[in-house]
Amino acid sequence: MADVVLLTGVSRYLGGRVARVLSTSGLVERVIGVDVVPPTHDIGDAEFVRADIRNPVISKIIATEDVDTVVHMNVIATPTFVGGRSSQKEINVIGTMQLLAACQKAESVQRLVVKSSTSVYGSSSRDPAMFTEDMGPQRQPRAGFGKDSMEVEGYVRGFSRRRPDTAIHLIRFANCIGPSIRTSLTDYFTLPVVPTPLGFDARLQFLHEDDLVRAMVESTVGDHEGIVNVAGDGVITLAQAVALVGRPSVPVVAQAAGMIGGMFKRFGLADFSPDQMSLLSYGRGVDTTRMREAFGFEPEFTTREAFETFAAAVRESGYQLTGRSA
Repeated sequence: MADVVLLTGVSRYLGGRVARVLSTSGLVERVIGVDVVPPTHDIGDAEFVRADIRNPVISKIIATEDVDTVVHMNVIATPTFVGGRSSQKEINVIGTMQLLAACQKAESVQRLVVKSSTSVYGSSSRDPAMFTEDMGPQRQPRAGFGKDSMEVEGYVRGFSRRRPDTAIHLIRFANCIGPSIRTSLTDYFTLPVVPTPLGFDARLQFLHEDDLVRAMVESTVGDHEGIVNVAGDGVITLAQAVALVGRPSVPVVAQAAGMIGGMFKRFGLADFSPDQMSLLSYGRGVDTTRMREAFGFEPEFTTREAFETFAAAVRESGYQLTGRSA
């Protein structure tokens, strides 16, 4: 059982929700939430400490507070929410490196939980129907969040070799969606007209925001270790997803996708990164056998049900949904 938990990224939507649930669950003694700016939402009984994980001062916090469990959620998927790609990469990669260096020095740290992403598998025409945790990408992500996630996992593997006494649970989440969260994909599906890759109808997997929060809390208070895929059952196609939100779509050739994406990005409508364009073309599926058999976790929402909660919120808001960034 975790006693003192340090949770990164509490000023973001998902981090704040995990802090609130964890700190009021009665399953841990203390939750210390860390971020560079104070949260504007309720984080329950968690204690907020203003700190940047890119700064070595994080070592002092872990040592002073005698932290035994570190939960790393400050891996950011959308660059527009943090001031651009350079800031995103620095937070994700340099921040993780500094945090793990601090954990390595702290003898009190016994458990590390890391929020990762199925984006590490990439998206290509050569992909299997379902990726298991033991598979690697057929084509490695060369930019964006997918590349960041691979580097983060590389640092975690290095930490595990240096601190074999620390239990590590690395969770690869499918794209998170729901009625309240805002991501690059929710921005995409709420465009006035949704551009879709001509000749493709990608298979997509989603995880409801409530299920992601439950999985993070269960991992924090449990004794699970290793890498696990977490996603809702089933898949939906891109065409089905667009139909559910009731948006018109227009097929675009691959050569025009970059130009259209750049236009949407300049106007602040959506962020079109190369890895997102690959996902919309080729899709991605992950096997969740280990999630059930080893982690013992069962999502409450299927992929379709999770997307339907988002689509319903979009329709009820008059197609002007503005959620809170993940």
